[in-house]
Formats: sequence, structure tokens, C-alpha cells
Amino acid sequence: MKDIIEVVEALVPLNPAWIDVTSHSSTTYFQEKIDGTIQKRTLKKRPGTLGICGIIQNRFRIDTVAHILCLGFTREETEDALIELNFLGIENVLALRGDTPNVQKAHRADRTINQYASDLVGQIKDLKEGKFLDELDRADKLDFCVGVAGYPEKHFEAACLKSDIQSAKRKVEAGADYIVTQMFFDNEKYFKYVEQCREAGITVPIIPGIKILKSANQLRSIPKNFYIDLPEELVEDVEKNPHHAEEIGKRWCQKQVEGLLNYGVPSVHFYVLNDVHSIVDIVRKVK
Repeated sequence: MKDIIEVVEALVPLNPAWIDVTSHSSTTYFQEKIDGTIQKRTLKKRPGTLGICGIIQNRFRIDTVAHILCLGFTREETEDALIELNFLGIENVLALRGDTPNVQKAHRADRTINQYASDLVGQIKDLKEGKFLDELDRADKLDFCVGVAGYPEKHFEAACLKSDIQSAKRKVEAGADYIVTQMFFDNEKYFKYVEQCREAGITVPIIPGIKILKSANQLRSIPKNFYIDLPEELVEDVEKNPHHAEEIGKRWCQKQVEGLLNYGVPSVHFYVLNDVHSIVDIVRKVK
């Protein structure tokens, strides 16, 4: 928990509009190691999403976006979590299908699950209208702004980008208010993705997700873990100067952010992992 607080304290001077708090269906999460490698880690116990959101929002007065997952959770557990978030004054969530849990747990026969993110968005929309899983008298409506994920290079399980965009459209039609993308390192892929989404009838804001390349090791670990391509120019530059990978990555990211801001994006979402200080440097340069 101390590490999380230190990350937030480093971000406070930048006055971020929001901070995402991830969730996991089991004990698996992504961690950026000292050598820059990104790998999946397993930990027996760690603070929960609700607790972290509550601390950030109520201690630092920064809006938090809680990640809510389908896989690994029942609809009943999801409803309880959303009620708790609402009670804490947290009104922003990101609805995700999530990765297949590495620890399977049996669900009671009287419990139900959301198969897809669009199903989860639909459940949240019902709660916004005061419709709970059980019929309740004088039930209060839960006010949430709902985001969903988008993939400029398509989700790795999707047959093609066009079909993946149709999946995004279903999530928007179910009630999503905006899309935030998976990380990408080529702005043209984001621009093309936005164009195709608009052609498909998706009108909600599409927020670009950005990650700073930190080390030569990430040339392998990022594509492996996040199913994305790295531009040849970036790869060649880092391979020629591996000891300057972090400097190269920061320059590349700054150029990306400047290009995105010039394009007129609604905002930029940074994937922090354990690299908060590099992000602080970038934001200060482009402000």
C-alpha cells in the first residue's frame, strides 16, 4: 500500500483528472521490474480495488476509476462492489471482461455471471436506473460514468479489427460513456482506429492509452504481455543504443503525446505500472 501512496503523491502536483485503479480476478497482476521487464506476478494478498479507490479519492481528492471485471466475479458480487463504490462517493468505473482467472472458483447455482464486458455494462446501466438483481422498494439509483476498453491493434482473441470494433460498438450501445485504448506506440494506429470507430457509428470519446518504453528488455516483454507491435524505428533505435533505452523511450513518448494533443484527443491515459517518475517528466514537458 505504501508504494501506491508514493505513486499518487508523485502525481498530485500534476493535478490529474483521474487515476485508474486496476482489479484482478485472482492474485495475478502486471509488474515492471527494475530491469524494465514487464511480467505477470502472483501475490497471496494485496489491497482491494475498493479500499485503494477510497483512499485515493478521499485522501487526495482525485477522482478514481475502479476497474470492474466479468471473469472471476458473479453479478451478485459485482452489484455489491458497485454499491460499496457508490457509498464511497466513487462514480467512475471501467467495465472489462478481464483475463481468465488462474484460480478457478466454484459459483453457487443461484449466482449468475456476466460473460462479456457488454453484459457488465448492461448491469451497471440497470443500476443507474435503480434496477437491482432483486426487487427492492424505494431503491436508490447508482450514478456511474462507465468506460470500456478499445484495441487499436485489435484484441488478441478477435478475428480482425473490424469485428473487434463491432464488439466495442456493442459495449457503447449497452451504455458505455467512453472508450480508453490499450497502449500503442504508433499514433497512426490510434488515428485509424478512431476513424473506423466513427465510421461504425461509435460517437463516444476515445481516450488514447500510452506507455513509456523503459528498457531494451521491454522490446520483448511488452509485445508478449499486451499483444501489440512496436514500430521498427523505435526497435532499431533501442537495439543500437540499449543503454539509452529509457531516454529513447521518453523522447518517443513525448513525441507521441504531442502528436495526440495536436490531433485533439479528449485526454491522454498513461499506463503507470512502476514508472511514475518518467510520466511526471513527460507531462511537465508537454504542458
